[in-house]
Amino acid sequence: MPHDLHVPVLQDEILAWLQPKQDGLYVDSTLGLGGHALAILERTAPSGRLIGFEWDADAAGKAGERLAPYDERVRIVRASYADLVPELARLETGVIDGLIADLGVSSLQLDQAERGFSFRTDSALDMRMDQRKPLTAAALVARLSEEQLADIFYHYGEERQARRIARFLVQARQEEPVTTTGRLAAIVAEAVPRKYHPPKVHVATKVFQALRIAVNGELDNLTRLLATAPEVLRQGARICIITFHSLEDRMVKQAFAQNPAYKVENKRPIVPSAAEIERNPRARSAKLRVAARV
Repeated sequence: MPHDLHVPVLQDEILAWLQPKQDGLYVDSTLGLGGHALAILERTAPSGRLIGFEWDADAAGKAGERLAPYDERVRIVRASYADLVPELARLETGVIDGLIADLGVSSLQLDQAERGFSFRTDSALDMRMDQRKPLTAAALVARLSEEQLADIFYHYGEERQARRIARFLVQARQEEPVTTTGRLAAIVAEAVPRKYHPPKVHVATKVFQALRIAVNGELDNLTRLLATAPEVLRQGARICIITFHSLEDRMVKQAFAQNPAYKVENKRPIVPSAAEIERNPRARSAKLRVAARV
């Protein structure tokens, strides 16, 4: 069981702000491999309960193994956090005492080449979090127009070379379908002039992020979670959301500020310490925002 693949980000900070208590009912809306869930279950022993939402079958299975000792206190739901309200209604849970979401792609997904999330190894261009869904990144790349691709790269990836990349991509697919991560990464590298290649990350990083967001409807799902969570949060219950890029952070900040059901608990986002970043470099861009149900 590869628990070492999953290092929970900002775990101490999540526990401090969520304030989980015995007898409470909490939702980890992005269960992953269960790192945050495990910490909450340990903190709320012996009677606290947790519901974990996870739409990735592999991650849900591994989290189930990891949380097996807490079987009577935990329930795993194979669904997106966008369906929080109807799924909790189905389970007849009533209101909950807190919710967390870690919006990063899990190490498990990044490190499994066949999932197509990463350009580190050449594999099928998939990127589906929930493999029950039909739409893959390869399908998007094959059928969207140059303008539509440019819009995705610009709006979801904040990629300044979006139009040039889209043009190169459409030209390349006319010669041969773009179906692998390696070929897509190579096309992006060729499209972006060398002087614009970032020094510390791969030049295709933002394009891969944008396609992943589009394939999985991530921003629409986040919008729905932020809008509906107050329906199930007990008064005073906290919602804690960790984001990893400015697009999501902006959405969370604005939703917490503009929705009268929320009271913002931290004006500035909480970020990882230097020590945590050294232990877990993938934490470097994490930001935690917290609000309470009014």
